[in-house]
Amino acid sequence: MKQKFATLYTPFEKDLNIDMPWAEYPRPQFMRDSFINLNGRWNLEINRKNKIVKSGEIIVPFPLESRLSNFEFLKKKNDILIYTKNFNLNKTDKTVLLHFGAVDQECKVFVNDNFIGENIGGYLPFSFDITAHLKVGENTLRVEVLDRLDKDLAYGKQCKKRGGMWYTETSGIWQTVWLEQVPKNYIKSIKVAPHLSGFEIKVLGGEEHKTLEIDGESFDFTGDTANIEIKNPINWSPENPHLYYFTLKSGEDEIKSYTALRTVEIKGDKILLNGKPYFFHGLLDQGYFSDGIYTPATPKALENDVLKMKECGFNTLRKHIKIEHELFYYYCDKHGMVVFQDLVNSGKYSFLIDTALPTVAFKKGITHHANKKRREHFIKNSLDTINLLYNHPSICYYTLFNEGWGQFSAEEMFDLMKKADSTRVWDATSGWFQTNKSDVLSEHIYFKPLKLKNDGRPLVLSEFGGYSSKIKDHSFNPYNTYGYKFFKDNNEFKKAILKLYYNEVIPQIKQNGLCATILTQVSDVEDETNGLLTYDRQILKVSPNEMCEIAKTVKTEYENYCNK
Repeated sequence: MKQKFATLYTPFEKDLNIDMPWAEYPRPQFMRDSFINLNGRWNLEINRKNKIVKSGEIIVPFPLESRLSNFEFLKKKNDILIYTKNFNLNKTDKTVLLHFGAVDQECKVFVNDNFIGENIGGYLPFSFDITAHLKVGENTLRVEVLDRLDKDLAYGKQCKKRGGMWYTETSGIWQTVWLEQVPKNYIKSIKVAPHLSGFEIKVLGGEEHKTLEIDGESFDFTGDTANIEIKNPINWSPENPHLYYFTLKSGEDEIKSYTALRTVEIKGDKILLNGKPYFFHGLLDQGYFSDGIYTPATPKALENDVLKMKECGFNTLRKHIKIEHELFYYYCDKHGMVVFQDLVNSGKYSFLIDTALPTVAFKKGITHHANKKRREHFIKNSLDTINLLYNHPSICYYTLFNEGWGQFSAEEMFDLMKKADSTRVWDATSGWFQTNKSDVLSEHIYFKPLKLKNDGRPLVLSEFGGYSSKIKDHSFNPYNTYGYKFFKDNNEFKKAILKLYYNEVIPQIKQNGLCATILTQVSDVEDETNGLLTYDRQILKVSPNEMCEIAKTVKTEYENYCNK
């Protein structure tokens, strides 16, 4: 008999407009006035061996398998998803760009039956110049998607046979689709490198002469690079997340963006934020929601996760093997939440090699082989991720490989990624199968008491806890429960969390200078009930006051360690 999972509604669904979901501009650091959102009602056909097996209306940008998509279909491996959308356009003498936030896993794009281009990889944005193929009046956009859950490509925690710590796959368009009109010589990108009193900005594209307006001042420059000094600078931190909003003008083009003044560096066994040792008190954040899986009903759901965890005293989220909607990173920038960002895994997973043996004791000497396709895609996907997120001040730390999942050539990959972005901390091998090249010593401990060693590098407990409390009427799977220690009573769960911090985590700060902790996790996800929030985001299982007391204590104890 097929298991029936609970339908869990989130508080954000009441604000969902299916005619125009996710109406917000999707790139907060690269905004133009020209913005035509193509989200909402599309037509979708499922082509299986040249036969249409299902067709109907789908709500973009919700994944095919999600309830909010209004399609909720579990496809087969070689099914082709054929999306179509009509849109109207007035006559224009400008260049028209078509943008996709993310489409999983491979897609081909057509406008008025003309092939525009294709994209491989399910987590990053891409765009096309479609000007030459447009006509005045009605136009037709067609997107053909193939998602085999190819393990040579990035796939995160998606699984054909979901269960335990593996989740329902997400196929097709899952982020915003939009159009914008730009002048012929338009600004293609900006790269902002901050320091504590200003920043350097590098501009790709645009006219030779440019003007940057910030904080009531105007800076004119020619060429691609400018150095901006800020009077009476205010540095960004979780305690004071000050942002500097600016406008960049170049010829007929104008974009609005923002930056922040902050630095991240390592000194001995400490990670310095703005030149001072800082304790990163965080949680694992999977980015899954009961309504839309990868894409919640509204962006406010992402912001709510950030604010709820801030309310509980946390200052860091480890975004776990998912590249999130860019609005998430804006909320972290705005509200002051450091992000430890995972690169997305590829390669086959082995429970014995990648989980069972290392959990017991065997944590060294194992690696996997990457064929040419997987290697090339991993490198490209990783470098593109770095470029995408470079300007976000909340991004302070990257995880290269998690628990050996798809891990290959770790030292070579560390060198490559560190060269691409030396302004962040790089955790080469989070959990185990560690190599000599990593900015930190990163440990995962779930099934035994915390016992750590300081090897001279910053000591990071990058996963721990995983305590499970299953809340009646707010859990996805009534049959199975996944976690690492189980509590039938939520009061006992809360007490156990407190005990874990006071009896185990804090002594490691005092003794070994532990400088970052990542508790599993922000929310329940499908079978997993080890979140501080339920999967539907309806219930917070812990007391914010008690959690804030923990945050104060770890901060004090870490300051005491640093002052010894």
